[in-house]
Amino acid sequence: MSITPNKFFYGWYVVLAAAVGLLLGYAPIFVYCFGVFIKPLTNEFHSSRTNISFAFSLANIMQAVTSPFVGRLADRFGPRKVIIPGAIVFAVMLISYKFISTNLWQLYVAFAIAGMIGCAAAPVPYGKVVSNWFDKHRGLALGVTMIGIGLGAVVMPPAVQRLIAHVGWRSTYAIVGCAVLLISVPIIALFLKDSPQKMGLLPDGDSPTQTNINASAKIPLATPAQESGIPLRQALRSKIFWLLASGFTLIGISVHGSVIHLVPLLTDRGVTPAKAALASSLVGIAVLFSRVASGYFMDRFYAPYVAAFFFSSVAAGLALLWTGFGGPAVYAAALLVGLGLGAEVDVIAYLTSRYFGLHSFGEIYGYLFAVFALAGALGPVIMARGFDRLGSYQSPLIFFFLATITGVLLLTRLGPYRYRPHQ
Repeated sequence: MSITPNKFFYGWYVVLAAAVGLLLGYAPIFVYCFGVFIKPLTNEFHSSRTNISFAFSLANIMQAVTSPFVGRLADRFGPRKVIIPGAIVFAVMLISYKFISTNLWQLYVAFAIAGMIGCAAAPVPYGKVVSNWFDKHRGLALGVTMIGIGLGAVVMPPAVQRLIAHVGWRSTYAIVGCAVLLISVPIIALFLKDSPQKMGLLPDGDSPTQTNINASAKIPLATPAQESGIPLRQALRSKIFWLLASGFTLIGISVHGSVIHLVPLLTDRGVTPAKAALASSLVGIAVLFSRVASGYFMDRFYAPYVAAFFFSSVAAGLALLWTGFGGPAVYAAALLVGLGLGAEVDVIAYLTSRYFGLHSFGEIYGYLFAVFALAGALGPVIMARGFDRLGSYQSPLIFFFLATITGVLLLTRLGPYRYRPHQ
């Protein structure tokens, strides 16, 4: 099957299907909405915020453990065979939350399973399939894909808050699970395809005619996605891998810790739950903007500097939260933190493809995403522990500010790309 250049490139249908999958995936449901669930879960299980936050940490730990495995499966069998079954199981698991008792260990088990299954509804396999379809416009394509997470961050917290108020947290999870099963799964199954080669296409919509012209002019073309790149073992011996891992660890701790506790942090300062949920939605709006903006600029400028710009905004937002200012400063802080949060997943995917290629992209991205997820598991616990011991979030915010600045400096030390975009 082939398509002429004047027609709409099918890769953008793949991008839109992936965006829908991520909108009703792990991050919007478990990361961005968890702050809204903290107080209902604390009251339901008669426990502390530290213990409830540990459930979220378990989910992130399990996601980190299984992400490299999911990436390896996507490399070997194709992302489609990983994403569709994973989305179905993820939906069924959410519906089963309706039957959780008030025993804390059952909440821990449920969230641990969510993290394990949620990997298939997370960026690793979607990043693999989108990177297969795009080269010159990979940054923009990844950014548009991750819009799904940004939209989820905007619409899910207020929607979930209203559902919790009317039907309780258990039924809320079940309703969201039904949405995954009835909306996300059919769209993914219909439109998501593993690679352009299987449809007789080339990345970015380049035509076979253009390929022949370039070949006769002796202009080097992109090698097939499955052939370019280095294996995992070589990547793990690379200084670049560990710079990326260290930088994203420090940034991940800070971003997740502040975002997950944003709602309780603000309500503790007297902000109404509705306004706190609005601040959480502003995080999502900033995420939505930075998804596309970071991808657009990475296609045009040196990506580590683009990443440094967006992650520096996190440090600025943390500084505003630490000052304790109310009013507009609260919303400005939420927007600044959201700018960095929106850039992280597509930045990791883009840098993985440019420094390690696509041969083992899924597995290498899985390891880097696992590091980021583990950091995300640790950040909320640090934030909660600081509150439970000191009665405020001030000390963790100072630590997160310094960690973010250090992470930004590490990302500026990566050096030139190993796999440049083909022109």
